[in-house]
Amino acid sequence: MPQDSSQGTAGRPSGPPSRTHRVVVIVDENSNPFELGCVTEVFGLRRPELGRDLYDFTLCSPEPRTVMRDGFFTLTGVAPLDAADTADTLIVPNRPDTDVPRRPAVLDAIRRAHARGTRLVGMCSGAFTLAEAGVLDGRRATAHWQWADSFRARFPSVELQPDVLFVDDGDILTAAGSAAALDLGLHLVRRDHGAEVANAVSRRLVFAAHRDGGQRQFVERPVPDVPDESLAPVLAWAQERLGEPLTVVDLAARAAVSPATLHRRFRLQLGTTPLAWLTGERVALACRLIERGEQRLDAVARRSGLGTAANLRVRLRRETGLSPSAYRRRFGPGGEPPTRRP
Repeated sequence: MPQDSSQGTAGRPSGPPSRTHRVVVIVDENSNPFELGCVTEVFGLRRPELGRDLYDFTLCSPEPRTVMRDGFFTLTGVAPLDAADTADTLIVPNRPDTDVPRRPAVLDAIRRAHARGTRLVGMCSGAFTLAEAGVLDGRRATAHWQWADSFRARFPSVELQPDVLFVDDGDILTAAGSAAALDLGLHLVRRDHGAEVANAVSRRLVFAAHRDGGQRQFVERPVPDVPDESLAPVLAWAQERLGEPLTVVDLAARAAVSPATLHRRFRLQLGTTPLAWLTGERVALACRLIERGEQRLDAVARRSGLGTAANLRVRLRRETGLSPSAYRRRFGPGGEPPTRRP
């Protein structure tokens, strides 16, 4: 399940285990409430079932009263804008009026954060905010498909990838908007805390635990004719047998269709290929096995269906940016959660 972009270690939380990683969200005039709700749900809620808080979460705004999109409601009682200067991860404002310049104070806060190595996140039209601040020049990013032409015209130095859910470019991440904000949020939880914790958060959200960033923003879902063409039964069947030598041909046989038909259905319903989905599920299982304490790489590779320790190393590094040993140190039993820099 490789992402659309590389997942380097740049921007990963580091430092001694002293304080919880701080996520700060800037809310500005006419911000979209949906993405604000998504990031609050993912990063701001307490997780008593996990036995620890994942993040220190703060909302801030340049004004004491912030009118949200279309005047739906007014947000008050949040921290002033200078809270952005304490962020380890800074989520920037997004709004539908992309042609209106952002406040200079907001852009300056983003530039200061970038200069000190803070991880930056833009949801939906938040990519416009990051680009206006000048931190996306020469970088990869995505935004909602409906603004692709406008974005390219205004920011030609940014490598826009408009047909993906999100782009992880190390210390700057962007999502396409709406539900993709949840995809990117869970991706960050997985990157910070491992697959097991991300799965627990996704269960609370009743949301898919993992959709690759490289999946298409718009996935066609035509009303199926009888017989039902849903992939759900074959996906559930395969997830119970990841350690077996499953192939795309096996999946097609289980679905009682040809491999070509199965490939078409995966593209239409999931926006990916059968092989990419199967590999992604196996890597996720390998991550969970390591997190639960399995020390033997050969056993992890065999039980997850990745075959060999060598293949496990390649697949895990491609997905997480970490070797198996580094992943175990970070997310295995006794591993330390991400912390704030001192």
